[in-house]
This record gives sequence, C-alpha cells and structure tokens, in this order.
Amino acid sequence: MNVQAYLAFNGNCQEALSFYGDIFNAEIKNRQTYEDKKIDVPGNYRKKLQHAELKGKGVNFMAYDASPDTPINNGSQIHMSVDLDTVEEAEKIFTKLSSGGQIHHEFREREWGHFGRCNDQYGISWMVNCDK
Repeated sequence: MNVQAYLAFNGNCQEALSFYGDIFNAEIKNRQTYEDKKIDVPGNYRKKLQHAELKGKGVNFMAYDASPDTPINNGSQIHMSVDLDTVEEAEKIFTKLSSGGQIHHEFREREWGHFGRCNDQYGISWMVNCDK
C-alpha cells in the first residue's frame, strides 16, 4: 500500500512543482496536460497540468491544475510534513519553503526536536521536523 498527497493548484502547478523540485532535488514525472484530453476547459488552459508527479529520494506526491470550474479553497485541513536528519538541512528547507509565503511557527527547537510550520507562496501548508 502507498498513500500519498495529491495537491491542487489554480493554473500554476508547473511553476510550483519546479519550485519543490529544486528544494527537494526531485523530478517532475508522468507530466500530462489538458491538451489532448476530451475535457471542457478553455483554450488558454490546455497547456496546464492535468496530472503530474514529483519524485525523488524520499519525495513522492502528485499534483494538478484544477479545471477553472473547480473551486479551490486554501484551507488548513492538510499539511505536507517533511522529516529531516539534520537541523541544518531542516532549517534550509524551511527557509526555502517559507520564502514568499507565511510563517505560522518559526523554525526552532521544541520539546521533541526542531520544528517550523508555514504556508508557501502557492498556499500549501508545510511542517518541517528534525527529531532530537
């Protein structure tokens, strides 16, 4: 069994996956656009991603650009969680993810280790952890 996240974007999925790919040293795989699909989307939306996967060592999630008639509500119901082995690497990842976004909990030492929580520039919620 494999359970993984599937993120929805408002037309900037390619940009977001490139951003995450740079941070996590991962590649965009299985990239499919709306171009050849029999789906009713505007012509200017045909090159948007209908499906893609970001894969790398320890990284695997899917994403797409929701069609314009599918509303996306930025909420706090789900967070992507990243667990790292070193405080330095965790702080570096947190800094990159939170750049241009909103920090909810500064990355700092907690009872269990180091932790920070933020929303990135695309509205995705992230928790970055490094155990003691």
